Amino acid sequence: MKKKILITSALPYANGPLHFGHIAGAYLPGDCYARFERLMGNDVLYLCGSDEYGVAITLSADLAGRTPKQHVDLFHEINKTFFEKLGFSFDHYSRTTWPGHVPTVQAFYRDLLEKGLIEEKTENHLYSEKENRFLADRYVVGTCPKCGYEEARGDECQKCAASYEATDLKNPRSKLTGSPLVLRPSNHLYLRFDHFKEELALWIKSKQWKENVVNFAMRYVEELKPRAITRDSEWGVPVPDMPNKVFYVWFDAPIGYVSAAKEWAEKSGHPDRWKDYWLDENTKLVHFIGKDNIPFHAVFFPAMLMGQNLPYKLPDEIPANEFYLLEGRQFSKSEGWTIDLEDFFTRYTPDQIRYAIAANAPETSDSEFSWKDFQMRCNSELLGKFGNFVHRVLVFAKQQCQGKVPEVGTLHEVDKQFVQQMNVLVESAAFHFEGFRLRKASQTLMELSHLGNAYFDARKPWALAKDPKTRGDMDTCIALCIECIKNLALLASPIIPNSAQKIWELMGYKTELAKGSWKKIHETSVPVGQHLAEPTPLFRKVEDAEVEEQIGKLKTMSAKQEKAMETVSYEALKETIGFEQFDKIDLRIVQVLEAVKVPKSKKLLKLTVDLGFEKRTIVSGIALKYEPEQLVGKKVLLLANLAPATLMGIESQGMILAAGIGSDLELPLIQQLPPGSTVA
Repeated sequence: MKKKILITSALPYANGPLHFGHIAGAYLPGDCYARFERLMGNDVLYLCGSDEYGVAITLSADLAGRTPKQHVDLFHEINKTFFEKLGFSFDHYSRTTWPGHVPTVQAFYRDLLEKGLIEEKTENHLYSEKENRFLADRYVVGTCPKCGYEEARGDECQKCAASYEATDLKNPRSKLTGSPLVLRPSNHLYLRFDHFKEELALWIKSKQWKENVVNFAMRYVEELKPRAITRDSEWGVPVPDMPNKVFYVWFDAPIGYVSAAKEWAEKSGHPDRWKDYWLDENTKLVHFIGKDNIPFHAVFFPAMLMGQNLPYKLPDEIPANEFYLLEGRQFSKSEGWTIDLEDFFTRYTPDQIRYAIAANAPETSDSEFSWKDFQMRCNSELLGKFGNFVHRVLVFAKQQCQGKVPEVGTLHEVDKQFVQQMNVLVESAAFHFEGFRLRKASQTLMELSHLGNAYFDARKPWALAKDPKTRGDMDTCIALCIECIKNLALLASPIIPNSAQKIWELMGYKTELAKGSWKKIHETSVPVGQHLAEPTPLFRKVEDAEVEEQIGKLKTMSAKQEKAMETVSYEALKETIGFEQFDKIDLRIVQVLEAVKVPKSKKLLKLTVDLGFEKRTIVSGIALKYEPEQLVGKKVLLLANLAPATLMGIESQGMILAAGIGSDLELPLIQQLPPGSTVA
């Protein structure tokens, strides 16, 4: 019977580019599962998209000199392109800034409010006087109230795994500036998760999920209490009837799965089709996530679904994966511990990395990408076992069978055993795909390749071809080997779809393998007499020299970052001043209207700036860091009451403020406030 399967992969946060560590956790397993279920003939809707709200994005956008929308537009396209390059088969890739997301989130809120599950209260929150804002939990660090760890995060201690409110931290401070935080009252809405304790506990215990998922979720359920769902910000989904409040990003992001389905339905020309999946109790809902997302998908979002008037489908499976490391360490662009993806895809194919990740998927424990392992997977397995078998059989068929599929004759015991073992492995692969065991499915693919090679070697078709009396046995051998190649393409299709399609076409098929039927393809023999295409190698060898080069690059990048951190020399703090002296400084926000280089000077730029109530000329020594066109339209900080000074014959009426270490300068850029605003 045809099943209806709704699949989601965690919405990637549009605040930076993805890397292979992300792909291994929530995305490649989801894509392989979706591809497999389509081959099984099931009705699959696979959704993903960008998570685009939150304080982290506003802060990063400010630092980058972009508006939040410009910032998320950039990384939405970067990550979407990355998925496309890796051959992901999302039915729709959405984003939480699309217009339909807002009413969907607000509808969720209204249902919860109607049922008395939302409460409004004024409580103290951590406020940075230096930054003039309330800080989100992720930007707070302090001493854990449970174990005393001094660098604990604002929502959870990474040392003892204790969960708490950020206000429970001792000696809280800003992660961004290190400045101490104070408590200030703010009015917010809270979702009464404590009302869902019993229902959630019964539901989670009824699931046959991974032990780590159940244990992690139950620990959260035991400590459930009301949780804030609003924030003081302008960047986010607006809260109805509460000006200057938006929904906390953790609240609106999972609702993005629902709004993504609505957008998909609209684009398909049938706006109500989303209901066929989300509101049908017979739908199988599967969330692919990393282990850090377990609480949101196994506890918080299910509770939000339980609190709706519409009969939303609760998750059936949450195959959360562990972390995927790079040479034993977490991927980190800031530390130089990463892979240059642009360079990677000029050298290697998407299928090579898809297979390398799948074969070492972090399903039950952390695993890692290493260049030596990648080389082994490419050379020994993809090329040596899988590709070698396909190529040697097709070359032999071209030479001895006129490039056509021969007929199966009398089956000897060795042939019967081969067919039986082949069928068992095909069935085994389906079992592993269905159970989210991608690593096992990859191993089964290689077992089938090994089986084919062993059979080919045992039957020695080159010897059978020499005697007219045994040429029938040769035809049988090659025909069965082509059947094995067909099954290899079938098993490989969810994992390495491009290579699988090439094999399919090498066997003479003109159709798209990924749109076929697993059962029909497996059970239907390749037609006798079908013309085989000219055999070409599927994979190339990854040489020792290039692997050593990549390892060297990684070590060099990391060493440079470490050296930069070690050699930074900080200027000593200046003499302490009193508030009376500080109060005399007049810092203002100004917008750059014009910028030109000062003749005969390498360092100076002449800027015309708008102070709101007047325009001024400023000479600034930032030409080595910024081109004039980079500055026009930007809002920067000006020391407005500095006495005028003449530089290179130009009177400068103030000074632009820049941050720096040594010769490296960076302008603090402002986005929201208008020119003339004071800075205190």
